[in-house]
Amino acid sequence: MPDKISPKKVEKKKKEIIDLCICRQCPTYVEGAEPTGYCFPYVGKNEKIKKEQGCICPTCPVTEKMGFKNAYYCTKGSEKEQLETDSD
Repeated sequence: MPDKISPKKVEKKKKEIIDLCICRQCPTYVEGAEPTGYCFPYVGKNEKIKKEQGCICPTCPVTEKMGFKNAYYCTKGSEKEQLETDSD
């Protein structure tokens, strides 16, 4: 996803991702840890989620649709954040 994108397109893509999101079904998810869609570059980590207890990101429709490769977006950051960290 390009770094320069209109706020309207960002919100549209975010809604699309959250509509497909399965975060709430994950064993690592903590009730009340909103919003979901942690893979989205403008969401990323959630401070309420402290302990990794299994990850279903690889089975998420967003992962397939967007071609993501990482996991544990709620604790490790969005796909973009993880890719930037890997390249350091």
